[in-house]
Amino acid sequence: MRRARPGALPRGTGSRALTSVGAGADFVGPPTDQTLEQEPVVTDEELTRSKLWHITLSVSGGPTPLKEIRRGLEQLAHDHPFLLTSRYANDHAEIRYWEEARDLHDAAAVALRLWGEHRSSARLPPWEIVGLEVIDRETYHLRVAEGYGPPPAFPVGVHPY
Repeated sequence: MRRARPGALPRGTGSRALTSVGAGADFVGPPTDQTLEQEPVVTDEELTRSKLWHITLSVSGGPTPLKEIRRGLEQLAHDHPFLLTSRYANDHAEIRYWEEARDLHDAAAVALRLWGEHRSSARLPPWEIVGLEVIDRETYHLRVAEGYGPPPAFPVGVHPY
């Protein structure tokens, strides 16, 4: 499943083709039999390449049986293939993954929708998002190299705290 904001270019493309749609019979305007061949207009925003962003999403809520939380997070990992690791307790969880987006705003918007969009399909608890960290790839690697980055992740998968 591709997740991006509406109108976003598919990954790896530099421009998009424009197509024409004929006006209705009641349209009042210039004659439609004239065909003008134009180059597609590509904005600077469309030329911006996607970047990888490291996301840490924290959720919390009422106590839920650990088996249900684990099953839900495992389903989320199946539904969201870029999920790196999840840690959980009976009343909170932390999810880490990589997201591809044009900028921080897009990455954060997608991250803030993740829990809600998968709540019913993965049967996740009705918890709220209580924390979000979005950092670019360079910052993530710099933090790890300097020893003050996020705590070392467990091996990929779903693990209790």
